Amino acid sequence: MMPTKRHESVGGWMSGGGRDSDVVISSRVRLARNVAGHRFVNRASAEERRELADKLAEAATHLEAAPHMEYFDLTALDDTDRALLVERHLISREHADAEGPRGVAVGADETISIMVNEEDHLRMQVLHGGFELDDAWALMSRIDDEMEQHVPYAFESEYGYLTACPTNIGTGLRVSAMLHLPALAMTRELQRVFNAAAKIDFIVRGLYGEGTQGHGDFFQLSNQKTLGRSEEEVLDNLRVVIPQIVRYERKVRDAMVKEHPRQVADRIGRAYGILCNARMISSEEALHLLSQVRLGVNLGVIHGMDLTAANRLFILTRPAHLQKIEGRDLESNERDMVRADFLRKSLAGARMSPSDSANE
Repeated sequence: MMPTKRHESVGGWMSGGGRDSDVVISSRVRLARNVAGHRFVNRASAEERRELADKLAEAATHLEAAPHMEYFDLTALDDTDRALLVERHLISREHADAEGPRGVAVGADETISIMVNEEDHLRMQVLHGGFELDDAWALMSRIDDEMEQHVPYAFESEYGYLTACPTNIGTGLRVSAMLHLPALAMTRELQRVFNAAAKIDFIVRGLYGEGTQGHGDFFQLSNQKTLGRSEEEVLDNLRVVIPQIVRYERKVRDAMVKEHPRQVADRIGRAYGILCNARMISSEEALHLLSQVRLGVNLGVIHGMDLTAANRLFILTRPAHLQKIEGRDLESNERDMVRADFLRKSLAGARMSPSDSANE
């Protein structure tokens, strides 16, 4: 079992703070690194992976740039605890489901996580709330420099940092932003945005990254290529594209409220009403309805709830979190009942605007 009660709160990056947090939930910077003189994870023996895990766990928990890191040996955790780390965006699904020596070092506020023996020996990430890409990169750069003092990285002058996947060779840098785009989804403008992003080598994924869909109008936008591009080029591209999407989403929200206030309020009110009264609700339906509630908070239609409270519900109503809160394993239909109970209690202090429109 995990020695800390992480299921009782959410990470600092979900606090609802940071620039443009009405649209941008979080900014993430991730680096892929491998240790010189060692085979990639998929080629290494169990003994070599154990040696790497021990060495990298020691280094990751003794960083001045990232104090108070706690290391979790994933082989010692059960399925629910590993799933909980996935739901909190601290490890990938692939890391949770893999076999052999592996783990993750996590910061006290979950801004930082360092995966050990995932696809690469090291997958280091920094998550900040809102569009705070530069702050995330500054911290990630310090962590990277300090880790390299502990372990030599696999690097080749012609290609850059060597990684297991060719798409990460070079800087090994992936930057992304998690976006909440309910207005663009409602008006069917999303595909236009995604097509434009693809033309500049960005890829759009769902709430939990690769292989996931955009449930609840949540999407991750990240760069596809690193080879042949500097860190600043990768960062600059995101610095340009995210503000454009933010402006577009806000423009469409404003137009919807101005032109169709009753319809907007009705959509939000229906979602709020179901969540406040449902006795069973699936994870997917909850995400969809909570997306509307979060929009209602931003538009001032729902009172008695802030973005922090809205954001935490996206995490705490996930399957592993519900089971940790309940203190036992739950079958699917039991989770749906527990989720509905949890949502009713969590929304008890919120209320809809007495007005029947979104702009009154």
